[in-house]
Amino acid sequence: MSSHGHGFPGATASPHAFRTAVEQRDTQALEALLAENVVFTSPVAFKPYEGKAITAAILRAVIRVFEDFRYVREIADPGGRDHALVFTATVNGKQIQGCDFLHLDGEGRIDDFTVMVRPLSAAHALAEAMGAQFDRIAAEAAGA
Repeated sequence: MSSHGHGFPGATASPHAFRTAVEQRDTQALEALLAENVVFTSPVAFKPYEGKAITAAILRAVIRVFEDFRYVREIADPGGRDHALVFTATVNGKQIQGCDFLHLDGEGRIDDFTVMVRPLSAAHALAEAMGAQFDRIAAEAAGA
């Protein structure tokens, strides 16, 4: 174990900081909570996305497509780095229930972010809505 990373720097993530940023739709705060090497696993894409730029762009798109978004439960790993946040939202008129699984690195930033959603009909609606955002996501991730 290396000893760097003790003494959390100012903008460290916590499930609470993350939750607040999402609930306030504060995309800048959200991006600041991501590790540079974050891996994002989407509920609708087979391959994970790697890196802060693409992950931040995807999260901005998610905030655009989810309506009535709210967290309803928080499941923590006391003293650990794994957290689960259960949410509900609406996508194109379909009710969706999902969970954000977060892992924090030694600096307290999110280095692993997996989202799962149900039911299948809502997952299809989400896939469609996100597909429509994809050109913008790619352009933002490339810094265009």
